[in-house]
Amino acid sequence: MALRNELRAQGDILFRYRSYLPVVIILPALYLYVTDDRSVIHVSEAHRLAYELCCLAVALLGELVRIKAVGHSADNTSGRNTTEGQLADSINSTGLYSVLRHPLYLGNYLMWLGLAGLTEHLWFMLVFTAFYWLYYERIMYAEEEFLIGKFGDAYVAWSKSTPAFIPKFSQWTKPKLPFSWPKVIRQEKASILNLFLVFFAFQVARSWWQTGALQVDPAWTVGLALAMGWYIVVKALQVTTKLLATDR
Repeated sequence: MALRNELRAQGDILFRYRSYLPVVIILPALYLYVTDDRSVIHVSEAHRLAYELCCLAVALLGELVRIKAVGHSADNTSGRNTTEGQLADSINSTGLYSVLRHPLYLGNYLMWLGLAGLTEHLWFMLVFTAFYWLYYERIMYAEEEFLIGKFGDAYVAWSKSTPAFIPKFSQWTKPKLPFSWPKVIRQEKASILNLFLVFFAFQVARSWWQTGALQVDPAWTVGLALAMGWYIVVKALQVTTKLLATDR
């Protein structure tokens, strides 16, 4: 098989199973976190909560990038389609898509970098970054092959001046479509819950490992409770009303 076809095939497979990527990241990160196996970075207990909130801020920045990208995206683009494979009815080329071609994957990276930072292990963060790039490089390749096949020269012309992953803010173009809160709420409700759930689970695991008791800072409990409440409310609205189905 030609390398081009092989990369496309690998990317399609990785795209379909990308929801399992967190397991590969969480398990080693959890081990390093609960055992205090650190490299270079060392945070004292007095400053631990502040440091971990900074890690959460990095992760939330990633979620904000995703929200900005999804909120201005067109129908049947920037979705969470996994079993269906690649889908696109148009090319997103304004807003965040005017400064980089794959803002959702940049958002994902920042979200998982925040989690990786909890380990205080510099080498783990570097290895995670390399792994993430190799993994998503193939997904991006497969996605772009699909888009070139569907949109041809229009996609090629846009991609020539738009970086793949590192934003070029000097070429920002105002979003073509207005921001859609219903679309963001529908699509990102699980991401927000999962983010707080993972951070909370790390606190529980570390406390249990080191003390044999469950001693979690109230800040994480409140954060998880709010995220769970938000998720339940959104699901209820989706099931019982059409408030979140009235927009693209």
